[in-house]
Amino acid sequence: MKRIGNLYERIISLDNLRLADTKARRGKSRNYGVRVHDKNREENILRLHELLKSKNFKTSQYETFTIYEPKERLIFRLPYYPDRIVHHAIMNVLEPIWVSVFTTDSFSCIKKRGINGAQKKVLQALKDVENTRYCLKIDIRKFYPSIDHDILKQIVRRKIKCKDTLWLLDQIIDSAEGVPIGNYLSQYYANLYLSYFDHWIKEVVGVKYYFRYADDMVFLHKDKAFLHGLLVQINDYLH
Repeated sequence: MKRIGNLYERIISLDNLRLADTKARRGKSRNYGVRVHDKNREENILRLHELLKSKNFKTSQYETFTIYEPKERLIFRLPYYPDRIVHHAIMNVLEPIWVSVFTTDSFSCIKKRGINGAQKKVLQALKDVENTRYCLKIDIRKFYPSIDHDILKQIVRRKIKCKDTLWLLDQIIDSAEGVPIGNYLSQYYANLYLSYFDHWIKEVVGVKYYFRYADDMVFLHKDKAFLHGLLVQINDYLH
């Protein structure tokens, strides 16, 4: 697999930081952090560029709060400036690289897919009545908090070799235990974490009808015993 370098200058360029600022603020123009940032918008962008260039950027302290619907989860929130801008700047450059790794049956945080795309694919598969007679539906218990940093870093390095970019990604990974729910970058880290599992399911195990949204997975098959055996294999793989 080809590993890609020379990414950092593109990520920290002033043009990319300005674009990231524009994207990060969409639908949030009244957000307190955006309004504070806008008082010195260009100065802040220049300062952020210098922090990244000198590698003095550090992830800010998280604000945490708990939500209870659809289930209890601890949410982490970073300030708009500089962190959310940095996350968008990273994804402006890395998103097409990481999306190229994802299978066509992964739907979370991928443009033009989403939950509606997942639903459409499942309904299409169910037309093959004989081969979708049984369903295994699972998720991973405490998925985001349980993500192993060393494994995630290894997976990131399968596609990225730019040392400065890896420094920035590692610094964000190590800013909290697991992968913090609420970060813009976290949804991509989480998707990437399971992307090679997706390839294993499709290409090694040979499951034709498999669909994943974040850590929610659906497997359809004609044989109930096969799905019981598959669950054992999945447990072994994920452990």
